[in-house]
Amino acid sequence: MPGDADSFLAPDFPDVLRKIRERTPARILVGRAGAAYRTSTQIELREAHAVARDAVRAELDLESAFGAEFIKLWDLFEAGTEARTKEEFLLRPDRGRRFNEPCRREISTRCSRENDIQIAIGDGLSVSAVTIQVPALLPLLRDGARVRGWTVGHTFVIRHCRVGILNEIGELLAPKVAVLLIGERPGLATAESLSAYMAYEPCTGQTDANRNLISNIHSRGLSVEVAADRILNLATQMMALKLSGFSVREQLPSAPGRPPAISS
Repeated sequence: MPGDADSFLAPDFPDVLRKIRERTPARILVGRAGAAYRTSTQIELREAHAVARDAVRAELDLESAFGAEFIKLWDLFEAGTEARTKEEFLLRPDRGRRFNEPCRREISTRCSRENDIQIAIGDGLSVSAVTIQVPALLPLLRDGARVRGWTVGHTFVIRHCRVGILNEIGELLAPKVAVLLIGERPGLATAESLSAYMAYEPCTGQTDANRNLISNIHSRGLSVEVAADRILNLATQMMALKLSGFSVREQLPSAPGRPPAISS
């Protein structure tokens, strides 16, 4: 819209505009100056781009990410993949899907096998997402799993991690359901979005077709409380069906008087 977007519209338009903007982190109805964005919007976009780049390039440090108390409470330890550096991780995704040999031995030594649910934390493409979302989400998942009577494996953190590491977790620890909490690729809307990739009895050879995903976990997306419920409910479905992937359709809560919603 040319010129001042509010100047020629109905008196209640600013309130409508505000309500629309509150529904999405996308930059909509921001107005323009001639054929370009306004200066303030241009600056916001540049800032968001810089934040996204920093989130991708940042290295995960356990103590600065979670704090000593949280690490001690969860007895967190760090495992590494075959990607030795962040640059190698970005250029060789395949190496982020396999543990290096020393870490493979440490996981086998420190973690129990054949639990109902095994949760791992991967830095992925946004350390910011992991740092901000995991401390609130992880306790909800553990407590919800225990309420359901499930055994819960020892949670650990994976540096330079890709989603395919789920297969190695399955081979090493043989859980019924493996959950990988991993930083999503940042965008210009947020660099703090976390994903939960899930698989039933993951093993070598599985692909994304064998996995399920709950994404967009951040303050303006899916809250950690809602995400925890969805992750646990989807895990329940997987255990009942004894499978995961494209053939499992998540059953979402429905509004009163409406049939259950199904996530595709």
